[in-house]
Amino acid sequence: MDALSADGAYSLTLIGFVGSVFSPYYRFAGRSAPENHVSINVALTGSRGKRWTMTERRANALHRDAGTLSVGPSAMRWDGTSLTVSIDEITPLIPKRVKGTVRLYPEAVVNHPVALDADARHCWWPIAPCARVEVELEQPSLSWSGSGYFDFNTGEVPLEETFHRWNWCRANVPEGTVVLYDLLDRDDQSCSLAIKFDPKTGVTDFEPPPPARLDRSFWRMRRSTRCERGAEAKVLETLEDSPFYTRSVVASRLLGRDVTAIHESLDLDRFANPVVQWMLPYRMPRRFL
Repeated sequence: MDALSADGAYSLTLIGFVGSVFSPYYRFAGRSAPENHVSINVALTGSRGKRWTMTERRANALHRDAGTLSVGPSAMRWDGTSLTVSIDEITPLIPKRVKGTVRLYPEAVVNHPVALDADARHCWWPIAPCARVEVELEQPSLSWSGSGYFDFNTGEVPLEETFHRWNWCRANVPEGTVVLYDLLDRDDQSCSLAIKFDPKTGVTDFEPPPPARLDRSFWRMRRSTRCERGAEAKVLETLEDSPFYTRSVVASRLLGRDVTAIHESLDLDRFANPVVQWMLPYRMPRRFL
């Protein structure tokens, strides 16, 4: 799930992992027993509070059923009409608590799973591309609302076995939400998706606009998106920056409109680098109790 406040001052990303795809511990274990490598990732940005947590836990900390994913003290609950996330996590290195409740209210629930590779080993399902989010945090003390997005990914093999890299973004338009995906697989075959989700009329594909380069991040991550001819795409703010992953706010022009989009870039060649793998435990601690 990701959310952007109505005034653009805050952003929040929440990801529940069963088989934590970026976990060095899961990789070392041969990607076996995904239930033994679970976490709820929280990434909060904004002037009055910036927090990042991704504590991995064992199977005894996991509970899940048709409507619940609970990992340690945090949980995601879907009641058929809304998603409620209860957060109680601690940041690594310099401990700071992130505690509170986030509620996502879909404008429509979409049944449109998409295979991301030729062998259909990776699937993306945008469950609620158009949504409203309400954030109520005790620590840090924050309360805001804005636009939201909720999706689901599955994979049969590690991401780095299938892909070199990808760029993804989602932007609000008056009719709903636009999502762009650009992927490069291990056979150097590219795939581009451009999809509009309209709560009233449904899901439609459209021709992807031309590619547009974005400035590299502090870690020299390559970033690109799509933008209509005659307009300029640019990074407004970098929300997360690491040697293999960035999340940003970008400006672009799509479907004849200037838009502000949440954007991510992922470089799986960098992720697989032994130096990066050595660094990850400092950002992703694992609790053994």
